Amino acid sequence: MELNDMILVSVDDHICEPPDMFEKHISSKYKGREPKVVVTEHGQAWEIEGKKVTGLGLNAVVGRPKEEYGYEPTSFEQLRAGTYDVDARIGDMNANGVLGSINFAQFPGFAGLRFIMQQDKGLALATIQAYNDWHVHDWCGKYPARLIPMAILPLWDIGLTLAEVKRMADLGVHCISFPDNPALIGLPSLHDEQWEPLWKLCADRAIVLNCHIGTGAHAEHASDLSPISSWITSMPISIANSAADWLFASIWRRYPTLKMALSEGGIGWVPYFLERADTTVRQHSAWTNLDLGGELPSDIFRKHFITCFIEDDFGVKNRHDIGIDNITWECDYPHSDCLWPNSPEGLWRGVKNIPKDEVDKMTHLNAMRDYSYDPFAIMGRENCTVGALRAQAAAQGVDTNEAAPGSLGGLEPKYEAGKPVTSGDIKKILSTV
Repeated sequence: MELNDMILVSVDDHICEPPDMFEKHISSKYKGREPKVVVTEHGQAWEIEGKKVTGLGLNAVVGRPKEEYGYEPTSFEQLRAGTYDVDARIGDMNANGVLGSINFAQFPGFAGLRFIMQQDKGLALATIQAYNDWHVHDWCGKYPARLIPMAILPLWDIGLTLAEVKRMADLGVHCISFPDNPALIGLPSLHDEQWEPLWKLCADRAIVLNCHIGTGAHAEHASDLSPISSWITSMPISIANSAADWLFASIWRRYPTLKMALSEGGIGWVPYFLERADTTVRQHSAWTNLDLGGELPSDIFRKHFITCFIEDDFGVKNRHDIGIDNITWECDYPHSDCLWPNSPEGLWRGVKNIPKDEVDKMTHLNAMRDYSYDPFAIMGRENCTVGALRAQAAAQGVDTNEAAPGSLGGLEPKYEAGKPVTSGDIKKILSTV
């Protein structure tokens, strides 16, 4: 197997929503009240319920020199077109050799929290439905062989949630974004019986629960004085606390086909996590009154959990301790961990010496199975490889040159000689509209 023979399906990428998306899809009752992009002293920002908010292109630094990864875009002209234009996105995917992609929302929050917290719940529901309609029809619908649709939900009301899941499932959607710990954002705990009909519906319709890092159990900055490198390092592993909560939930016995994904959580930490969970059962089950039906937590994990990685050589080496059928790959376009346009090269370094059938599972087969996604039926397998897609990009003339330093502007950290950029520095940038 060669690098160009790989087939890559990314289960975690992101969108910077285009400015006209809501006005095209909001229901007539709420015309004029939909979120809109407005001009600010720094460039542009989204406005929702009369308030300007951050999130135009959070960490959308693809194509910039690494020295500018701390810059925060403040207008669409500072963003690479592939972040908000679907045609340009496919070009960037081709240049990166990526066949398929799941895209999390940006401005609404990865699990739609900004809309969930709206004051006017009628407007909030209409906004969520407008986002989903745009995402399914305009974004994914134009390239059904390339983009895997995912819905956000009105989670403040279980009846509305179920109705929207059914509406999306009828359109062929097989994944939803759900907070990794709903209790921490004011929703019922994942153990609350309120969610029971949602788990059943997802199991019945083969819908994956995608729990992105930071959607509930936020990866907190240690302190404002801490180097930002500390936060960047701990961010993926922060989902481990939520993973433990899901692992010991009772739902898996009732819904043996239900699956959830630890989106952008990495994999290298998983072998110890599973060892610790199994030890917990052996050492403490005599008093904890926990009934797992005779299964070990590691058994439950391998049946129900999806993991993903960008670069994780240690995790790949220990893939059988994680579960080779649980592992998927992610690109994380357009964020600063993304290796675009060299994602295949970064991945190849860690997988080139392992059997092809195992590489195929981690790079695309597991994702295709779990997300009910079959691009081969549309494109033909021979047209789905890294080499074939990059040949398309070359024919299209996709420009992969790095942007010139300073050409994209945006809000940037203020550097001081001998002082690392801190969490406090970045929080000031992120709080500025």
